[in-house]
Amino acid sequence: MTVISWIILGLLAGAIAKVLLPGRDPGGLIGTTLIGIAGAFIGGWISARWLAHPISKDFYDGATWAAAIGGSLVLLVAYRLLFGNSRD
Repeated sequence: MTVISWIILGLLAGAIAKVLLPGRDPGGLIGTTLIGIAGAFIGGWISARWLAHPISKDFYDGATWAAAIGGSLVLLVAYRLLFGNSRD
């Protein structure tokens, strides 16, 4: 997959992570979107590096999507823990 497809996958993974983890985010929609993109890259890297599951070149591979969504969820939780009260 190209970088553009990883960005698109990250946007979608961020939206799915937001649906799975509803609530108020410190960064709003733009912050959640950027976290989704970063989560897709990090999830794919972790999957390929330590889980011995190379990322498929197919955009519709389930493991690729699971890695991207998992990375987005982890980053979203970490972001909420670090900056959760900044909007109060």
